[in-house]
Amino acid sequence: MEIQSYPFLLMKGFLQNCFRKWFMMLLFGVLFMDLLLVTKIIRTKKVDAFTSRLLDIHSKMLETNKKEEIRLGLHRSDYMLDAQSKDLLQIELNTISCSFPGLSCLVSEFHRYLLNHYGGDLKLDSTRVPENMASTRYAEALAKAWKEYNNARAVIMIVVQTEERNMYDQHWLCSILKEKYGVMTIQKTLAEIATEGRLQPDGTLLINDQVVAVIYFRAGYTPNDYPSESEWSARLLMEQSTAIKCPSISYHLAGTKKIQQELAKPNVLERFLDDKDDVTKLRKCFAGLWSLDDSKIMKDVMERPELFVLKPQREGGGNNIYGDDVKQMLLKLQKEGSEELAAYILMQRIFPTESPAFLVQDGILHEEHVISELGIYGAYLRNKDKVIVNEQCGYLTRTKVSSSNEGGVVAGFAVLDSVYLT
Repeated sequence: MEIQSYPFLLMKGFLQNCFRKWFMMLLFGVLFMDLLLVTKIIRTKKVDAFTSRLLDIHSKMLETNKKEEIRLGLHRSDYMLDAQSKDLLQIELNTISCSFPGLSCLVSEFHRYLLNHYGGDLKLDSTRVPENMASTRYAEALAKAWKEYNNARAVIMIVVQTEERNMYDQHWLCSILKEKYGVMTIQKTLAEIATEGRLQPDGTLLINDQVVAVIYFRAGYTPNDYPSESEWSARLLMEQSTAIKCPSISYHLAGTKKIQQELAKPNVLERFLDDKDDVTKLRKCFAGLWSLDDSKIMKDVMERPELFVLKPQREGGGNNIYGDDVKQMLLKLQKEGSEELAAYILMQRIFPTESPAFLVQDGILHEEHVISELGIYGAYLRNKDKVIVNEQCGYLTRTKVSSSNEGGVVAGFAVLDSVYLT
């Protein structure tokens, strides 16, 4: 097997940090508003086969009235610093397979190491690179969920892709779980789960006779992860089990772009959060978000498409549409009918400040003008009415060439970076 280093950046400044807990409480509120969850995504079901299958599983769980008393969410909220307003505006909130909690910590350590040795020459201070505890705190949240399941012989199962390219990020968490908490982990693809998994009468999930306490999804967020009915059967099997899902199907759907757009509407946040100050602070993070049935915004898009991003209900990078392609896609969707428009949302395009930096990709050094995206990891664990974990867990900084539209590291658009507070 060929081993490649992940692309990284040597050093660059960032202006501020933004660590928030409100999004975790907000998501949990959405989970218990199943009517909102279903009704706001249901139009997408007709034109998006992948979301339709997820909704089918969600509907089956509602029909059986299955209770998820223990809920675990490992999230990442992604932001860009808008050059004009100087605000950190949210790009998206990820509820499934939030990558790089392990490798992001290593990059932060690497940057502090460089500044400890060469900071004097560069006139930079290593203490301005914030400590990043993402891997430790994610592992802690997983271990606490495992403890709530209350079976000392049970394992945590990580659901992985068949051709897994990010295995070492996952191994970092597995190592902490074993060494610090004594928790065993197994890694299985959806196809393997379909073959090796079975439910006991009480709902206990067994994988080759091993009891599974927690299911941590690092796959299952893209249609490519479901090439056959076996993978969908595995997803349903896990959802029917008593294992703690990270995320459950409703948690997964709560992170869709359509729900994000719905939460940005006036008076919606107030349904989930009581504190008006929290609502104000949360709304300040939102970029402009619109559905495609808004005639006024559609007129604006046709005139200035470069100011908008067209987003489908997809995760994983490389799916968004920019520039004049936004206009062309909207014209195409309008010809196909109004139902096709439901598969997308529109977002204000954020224009961050550019800065010079050195990027290392495939062992080659490049000097480029770059922009950065800041992701804040969060963990939320609840058992019935008891909130066990609700905390910020660390950060991920991804930096890309300013001319690039997309920002995924595994997708090949960006490099791993750190925050430098100035």
